[in-house]
Formats: sequence, structure tokens, C-alpha cells
Amino acid sequence: MGTLIVRRLATLIPTLLIVSFLVFSMALLLPGDPAAEIAGGVNASQQDIDRVRETYGFNDPFMVRYWDWLSNAATGDFGRSWKNRNPVSDELKERLPISASLALSGIVFGVTMGVGLGILAGMFPGTKLDRGLMSATVFGIAIPNFWFAMVVIWLVVIEWGLWGLPAIGFTRFSDPDQGKFLFLIPKDWLKSIFLPGIALGLAVSASVGRQLRAAIADTMASNFVRTAWAKGGRTRTVVGKHALKNAAIPAITVLGLQISTLLGGTVLVERIFSIEGLGSLVLNSINIPPIDMPIVQAVAMLFVVINMSMSLLIDITYGFLDPRVRVS
Repeated sequence: MGTLIVRRLATLIPTLLIVSFLVFSMALLLPGDPAAEIAGGVNASQQDIDRVRETYGFNDPFMVRYWDWLSNAATGDFGRSWKNRNPVSDELKERLPISASLALSGIVFGVTMGVGLGILAGMFPGTKLDRGLMSATVFGIAIPNFWFAMVVIWLVVIEWGLWGLPAIGFTRFSDPDQGKFLFLIPKDWLKSIFLPGIALGLAVSASVGRQLRAAIADTMASNFVRTAWAKGGRTRTVVGKHALKNAAIPAITVLGLQISTLLGGTVLVERIFSIEGLGSLVLNSINIPPIDMPIVQAVAMLFVVINMSMSLLIDITYGFLDPRVRVS
């Protein structure tokens, strides 16, 4: 297993360097002169523009600026915002736990529903139950998460008023004066991520469910599963221990791809639920002139690192589920 991890890391490092170069190069695509925009736009004096150029290193060669940015980014320092002059790392520390909470809730909902649907449909292939569940997953994949988020707010909050769930806003996990769910999970935090998690996890559950259903249906017809049934194995043992373990690898691949899509989906879902996470941070950095390139670059690199980490985690999971992967 250690050899597998080392090999995967060796391939990820060059990829990360190439991506970091492309992300930093986005600044070249900005229209006009960034130094003039930062200094105040059309009303900026030449003295102010020169001062900004010196402060932000715009007078240095491109590769020098890239190396300075990369070496600082490796330590978590992405410079300062062009708008409010605050450290970008502070902005990320403030917003990342919020987006991470939403993404986690989407993953939990998607995996729970997807595994349940996949096992149920895969155990009875070709039946009305199977066709009904698979038809539902088609809608789950096709429906945009931002549209579904608005439907969920209308139905659950406005029409039904279930459990006092909020339509907008976010409560931090560490906020005091919260009740506890099951004596452990902060209740207000759980309520604030419940509906966004459903909106984000819909496509995840549908994709995982469809892939797992196909794998379960094939595995249930295999010889080793028939042998397990013939030996008097219980349904939980045969499906959970034998069939599910061998059918999980394709579903894990789909889950990894869906997590990458889910990170991008948080941008719009946060906007709909008025949650100040990374999504709103990026949108404000782009929509309000001047474009706050340090923020955009930092969030882009953060998403890249998360996606690459998930890819590594999926490869490690492959190794645990299938020993052949460890030596491939």
C-alpha cells in the first residue's frame, strides 16, 4: 500500500506544478492594467499606479512573480486581496469551513441515498421497483442543483414548514447556545446545512445509485454469490460482505467525479441560501471591480488540491477493496 501511495504522489506533484502555472497565468487575461484598477481606476494618478506596481511586484518579470507566488502559496500565503488589502489566507480560513460543511452534507446525503437505491434496485433487476428507481435517478441527474434548491426551499420551508428549517443563512459548528442532536451534533448547524446538502447531494445520489445498481446486478449473478447463498448466508452477509465490496469500485470512481462537480455546485447553492462561503467569495471577487485575482487564484488552487486529494484517496480505497491494484 505504501508503494501505491508513493507512486500516486509522484504523478500528482508535476500535475500540481502545471496547474499552478496555469492558475497564476490567469492574471495575464485581465483586461486593462491591474495596477491602475487597484490604484483607483480612471481617477488614479501615475504616482499611485507606480506605487501599486512596486508594492505588488508588477515590475518584476513574469517568472519571478510566479516563483514568489508559488513559494508563498506552498506555505499557505496567497498574498493580499487587491480590494481590502486583507490576507487572502484569512479569507479562506473564514469561508472554507462553511463550504466544507455544505460539501460534507451533500456527500453524506448522496452516498446514503445512492447506496440504498443502488442495492435495492440491483437486488431486483428488471422489476417494476428497479425501473421506477432508475427512472427517478434520471431526473436526479438532469435537474440542476440550483433549481432543485429553490424547489426545496419552497416546499420544505414555505409550504410545509418542517422542523423549523431555515431558508437562508448558516450557523457555524462552533457557535455557542445551540441545542444538541443525539447529544453530539449542534442542532442549529445541522439545520442550516440540511437543505443545501439535499440540493447538492441529489445528483451524487442519482449517479452513485445508477452505477452501483449495475454493479450489484452483475455481482449478484456471479458464482461466488451463488455459493454464498447455497451455504446458507444471510441477506445482509451476502449483499454487504460479498456483493457490495466487489461492486463498490465502479461506484467509488463515479463518487470521486461527482465530488469534483459538487465543489463547483456549492457556488450557486450558497448564493441561493445566502451563505457566505467560498462561492460567494469568488463571485464577489469577480463581479465587483476590480477583479480580485489573488482571491480567485487561491480558491482555484484550493479546489485543485481538494480534487487531487480526492483522487489520491480513491486510489487508496481501490487498494483496500482490490489487492490487485496495490501491485499494478
